[in-house]
Amino acid sequence: MLEIRIVLLLALTGLTAWTAWFYLAPQAGDVHPVAAYTPPATEQPITPIPYTLDLDPRLVDLGRRLFHDQRLSRDDTLSCASCHDLKLAGIDGLPVAVGVANQRGTVNSPTVLNSAFNFSQFWDGRAASLEEQAEGPVHNPIEMDTDWQQVIGKIARDPEYVRQFKAIWSGPIKPAHLQSALAEFQRSLITPDAPFDRYLKGDVQALDSEARRGWDLFRNLGCIACHQGVNIGGNMYANLGIMGDYFADRGKPPTHSDMGRFNVTGREQDRYSFKVPTLRNIARTAPYFHDGSMKDLEQAVEAMTRYQLGIEITVPDRDALVAFLTSLNGRLPAQ
Repeated sequence: MLEIRIVLLLALTGLTAWTAWFYLAPQAGDVHPVAAYTPPATEQPITPIPYTLDLDPRLVDLGRRLFHDQRLSRDDTLSCASCHDLKLAGIDGLPVAVGVANQRGTVNSPTVLNSAFNFSQFWDGRAASLEEQAEGPVHNPIEMDTDWQQVIGKIARDPEYVRQFKAIWSGPIKPAHLQSALAEFQRSLITPDAPFDRYLKGDVQALDSEARRGWDLFRNLGCIACHQGVNIGGNMYANLGIMGDYFADRGKPPTHSDMGRFNVTGREQDRYSFKVPTLRNIARTAPYFHDGSMKDLEQAVEAMTRYQLGIEITVPDRDALVAFLTSLNGRLPAQ
């Protein structure tokens, strides 16, 4: 029955039988092997986060300053870091984001940590790159409520900014320059050396027995059908409520934001579909789900197994999964 359930889940999420074999096959030493076959981006095996990426340090430094600068908002009250606080693992800790003039957003702020490994950005995947993503909050009327020309007008009066931009580009400051710097800084926000990364590299003592049991459950229950790759997610879309009506049970009618990927493509099959979120540092990034409705990891695990796998999970199994998920906490980047 286990194999039948996972193959059904794979069919519903568009993955292949190869994925089922890869994750159900016995694992020597319970450490994931390197596959000779390189699967498509939507079915990559889990691999450790690298210690470094090849980035331009000048862009990273400029992007870091822009990321923390409140002049990127209309009234100089909000920065990117307001909703993506690096001290809070790249989130704001709120169910939904709060923008200028205390306007409430409609979705939970996803972490910016490890966003370099996502195949698209935002819950609905409407941005294909971090450069494109950087533009969204600046122009959103309930987030930063401004535009690049206004932002450039303010920072162009700052001699240090002028020096930094001229060190990289000739001519006047352009919107693409800000987007490039913000994107490069976000690419630097990786969190290597999680206990699970060390485990994948062969250190079997990096996980305790409870976390190892959670890793077994994660594979055998089928969580890995959607949460995979270096970011353990972020490389495919999936519908919320494959095995149950999440929105009916939530007790609040679906909103425009609940439509997810449908708002981008207009395709009926994309209704309630979202980019699968990263599980990296998930124990640090409550509340959960696109609507911020899950207050803690235990509640989120119970909901995911119910609505995505059709399982009412036991408390011991839930706690083992939480132990495994906690092992995904990596080394946080410098502020």
